[in-house]
Amino acid sequence: MAEINVNVPHTLSADEAKNRASAFEEMMSKYGVKAKWKGHEAQVKGLGVSGTMNITGSNVQVKLKLGMMAKAAGVDAKRLQASIERRLREGLAD
Repeated sequence: MAEINVNVPHTLSADEAKNRASAFEEMMSKYGVKAKWKGHEAQVKGLGVSGTMNITGSNVQVKLKLGMMAKAAGVDAKRLQASIERRLREGLAD
């Protein structure tokens, strides 16, 4: 089981960072992955993937575990991690 851990620093308020992270959330939904928010933390679930997204006043952290279904679908953990980090950095840029 592959694990993805992305930490992206920012200078926004936690609420603004959560709003801007919506582009990342929208991208995930295209692949059937949904985020269920409770405050500034979300449980992320989809076919072959589970994890959390946590937003603070200085950092956005995404931790995902890719299961057998993701591997069978050909998901490359390193490419996915790079894509998540790039999208979050773009979305959180001042």
